[in-house]
Amino acid sequence: MKITRIFIKKLVTAATKTRPDEIGCDDCFEQLHEFAEMKLEGKSPEEAMPLVEDHLKRCGECREEYEALLEALKNTQAFSE
Repeated sequence: MKITRIFIKKLVTAATKTRPDEIGCDDCFEQLHEFAEMKLEGKSPEEAMPLVEDHLKRCGECREEYEALLEALKNTQAFSE
């Protein structure tokens, strides 16, 4: 992997945007079901769970998991109606 100026700039930008209270993927994953359920209920999980929201904005893998879970819950909800 070649280290370019653009790569270094992205790395520095990411480092400066870190928060001391950030959660990691494991903690995020443990709370995804609650976050998704709140979203489906029309509540604001972004306000209730800001650390999860922040992590989902930064982590593509967790965001994909969340979107898949949300879609599965929507389909389950539609099936049971």
